[in-house]
Amino acid sequence: MHLSTLNRAAAITAVAVLLGATNLVTGAGAHPGGGILTTTYRVRAADGQTYSITNHITREIRSELARPGRRHEYLLAWSGDESTNQPFPSTQDEPDFLAVIDVTKGTRTYGKVVNTVTVDSVFGNEPHNLQNLWHKGDKVYAAGLLSDITYVFDVKHLPEVRLSGVTPPSATRCGTFPASYEVRDDGTAYAMYLGGPNVDGPCRYTNGEIRDGNGPGGSPGEIVHIGRNGKVLAEVPSGLADGEGGTFIPESPLFPGEGPTHSCVTIPALPATTCANPYGVAMREDLDRMVVGDFGEPRNTAGGAPPAAFSVRDTVRIFDISDPAHPELVSLTHLPPGIRPEIDPRLSEPFGGWRPAVTHRPWHRGAFLTTTNGALYYTPDITDPEPVWRNVYDDFHAFLQVVPTQTPGSRTDAGGWTRVSPDDRYLYKLVMGGGPFSPGDTDTGMLFVLDIQPLLAAGRHPTCSIDSMDEVSSGGAEPDCPKLVSVVPIYDPTNGGPQSGAMDTFRIGHGGLYHETSRPSRIATSNYFLALTLHDGDHRICMWDVGPRGQVSLDTSFKDEHLGTPCLDFDRPSWPHGDYGNARPNGLLFAVADRDLR
Repeated sequence: MHLSTLNRAAAITAVAVLLGATNLVTGAGAHPGGGILTTTYRVRAADGQTYSITNHITREIRSELARPGRRHEYLLAWSGDESTNQPFPSTQDEPDFLAVIDVTKGTRTYGKVVNTVTVDSVFGNEPHNLQNLWHKGDKVYAAGLLSDITYVFDVKHLPEVRLSGVTPPSATRCGTFPASYEVRDDGTAYAMYLGGPNVDGPCRYTNGEIRDGNGPGGSPGEIVHIGRNGKVLAEVPSGLADGEGGTFIPESPLFPGEGPTHSCVTIPALPATTCANPYGVAMREDLDRMVVGDFGEPRNTAGGAPPAAFSVRDTVRIFDISDPAHPELVSLTHLPPGIRPEIDPRLSEPFGGWRPAVTHRPWHRGAFLTTTNGALYYTPDITDPEPVWRNVYDDFHAFLQVVPTQTPGSRTDAGGWTRVSPDDRYLYKLVMGGGPFSPGDTDTGMLFVLDIQPLLAAGRHPTCSIDSMDEVSSGGAEPDCPKLVSVVPIYDPTNGGPQSGAMDTFRIGHGGLYHETSRPSRIATSNYFLALTLHDGDHRICMWDVGPRGQVSLDTSFKDEHLGTPCLDFDRPSWPHGDYGNARPNGLLFAVADRDLR
């Protein structure tokens, strides 16, 4: 990130932790379209600091909800105002917001933004990820990547949203840049803080351990256990105390004369090397295990050419979470090297691991990890004290299906959101677009589906391994390799592409109430990552139907309410909260009001 951004993030560390009660103010909002109902929720901190959010609920959805027997499902899109999320933001206070989109097919409001929940107290948050999946009773945990704030929303009264709490920078002294979340059965969450501590030097964690850090956006990151009201329950070190030896990286032709390096470089260097920059997280609470992928030092991996000692990681961590307040690191693995010849070794398969996904069934114990360099890794048992990770798929095979000639390369294709269906049949994966040095059309991202049943059926002894260039192209030679069952291109002519997604695991059942299902019926995707990394996007949200055999197809009835074309465009002049212009949707989540969910 730019230095000005880091200074802004550091300055916000003066904000205090919220412990107070919620206050409600209602009123009729003034808006060119009319009929906007506003409700404001405030939470006051112990030092008097107050945070607030304001709902802007449209007349259309209120009219729709008044119809007898009507129950609705919603898509939440955590969105940043385009003008304030810039290296040199506008001086005007233009709020970020949580968009509430009606995704109830067959209704008059299908595909419409029916509420925008503005964040009124802090601007330029750079809204990032939400948790991977929502269940009835869960709060929604939302990352303010650059403000260093976690927001906790209560969605039980959808389409209205309430504020349950905030985790401000001063409460997470040993970490910055909140990135991803996983919610426990008790409703608390584990948050991955990608960057280093608020201040250079030693930082003491809840358990008394101390790590040296090199400051905001640096290393090491941490894991934070957050309560349902935003209160920090524990700050947990994600790295080892005595340092972590990185993988040797020979001198890159891109940086002649700079010499060799390794994957655990920190800039500036720390006394103990570390790869601990946790980004993505996936959890199996029944197995007492949590899988975490390391990405890299955020302030040294963004924007333009990286330095010679490019601090991108090749590590995956597994934590024992049997004691919820004190996750314990039980496995640290450097991913094995890939087979592709690359001009720079740091563009090869194992680097930039960030999107883990776990299986769900009790008899399966495996996990996957996506890297930003186009590889999918797998281990069959996350309870194994020495898990073996293997490359089981390369995105290049899926690219061949949608761009058969002049096919984009999978190096740094920014393979994004990755999830396993709750029935353990399929793995869904997003890819932003062809990587650098690619021939042909690099603006084509994609959503693809892999049948992983043969791989899981192999148990603790899978044979699949992408260990030849033929297998990079063919998808793997062994019979237990994942099988590509569906792929759809997602064209984005900007410098971004599809990065965040969500599975719809809700269906109408007995008594007209929604219930959770193990077979997702839809997938939502958003075209945006992080503008400061030179990966912006065209700011569209698309809906994809999922068939019984895993095939995906664009839902053409999910149309922009202004353009009338498929997909919802967040580049627009007006919102329910006013004429604030373009916005950038990032984290997505399907949810249903408590009253409508069994």
